[in-house]
Amino acid sequence: MTTATDDTWRYLPPERRIRPIVQVEGLTRDYPMGGGGVVHALGGVSMSVARGQLVVVQGRSGSGKTTLLNLIGGLDRPTRGTVSFDGEDVTAMSERELIRLRRHRIGFIFQAFGLIPILSAAENVEVPLRLTHASVDEREERVRILLELVGLGERARHRPHELSGGEQQRVAIARSLANKPSLLIADEPTGQLDSQTGRTIMTLIRALVRSEGVTAIVATHDPVLIDLADRAIELSDGRIVSDSTAATLAS
Repeated sequence: MTTATDDTWRYLPPERRIRPIVQVEGLTRDYPMGGGGVVHALGGVSMSVARGQLVVVQGRSGSGKTTLLNLIGGLDRPTRGTVSFDGEDVTAMSERELIRLRRHRIGFIFQAFGLIPILSAAENVEVPLRLTHASVDEREERVRILLELVGLGERARHRPHELSGGEQQRVAIARSLANKPSLLIADEPTGQLDSQTGRTIMTLIRALVRSEGVTAIVATHDPVLIDLADRAIELSDGRIVSDSTAATLAS
C-alpha cells in the first residue's frame, strides 16, 4: 500500500493545529473489590498526544493500558482527573454526547476483532455508516475505498470465518475508519496474531495514520512493535514510568 504525507492539519484553524488532540490530567481509576478492597488501575496519569502521532502504550498485563484507553475513548469514566479530546472535556460529557463522540470521531480496534459472523467483510465495514444514516451510495463508495485501502477489495463478500486472523483484523481496521475519525484507539490489536502478521497489522496502522490523517494510540505488550511508533509510553502499576520518542520511522 502506498502512503502519503498527511496535510489535513494544515487546513485546521491555528489554535487546533497547536492544541493536542488528547490531553489527560491526573487520571485515576479505582475499582472497588469485595470485602472493602480497592484496585488502583490508574494512579494520576498525565499526558498529551499531538495530532498525527502513532503512540504505543506498553506494559505488562495489569499495568493499566486498557483502562487508560477506555477512559480516553469515553468507554469508562475516571475516579478523578480529566480527559480532553480536541479541546472538549470528555469526562464532563453526558452518555448521549459520549455515544456521538464514539460514533463520529473515534475509531476502535480490539484484539478480538469484533466482527459480526453472519455479515460479509463489506457489510461489517458498513455497520458504522448505517448508524450515522449515510446514503446507500455513500456507504458503498466508502466501504469500497476502505477495503481497497487495507488490501481486501477482492475479499469483500467473504464472511469472517472465511478470512484469516490477519484479514479479519484488517476488516476491523477498515470498519474503525468508516466514519473518518480523528483518533484511532487500538487495544492489543495484534494479540491474537502471529508475530509476522502482527507486524504487518501494525505497519498498516502506521501507514493509515499517515494517509488518512488520523492519530492513533495503540496498547501492546509486544516490544517488537515499538520501533514502528512515533512515541512509546510505558505503564507500570497504573503510572507512567517512561515516555520517549521511538527511533526514526523507516521510510
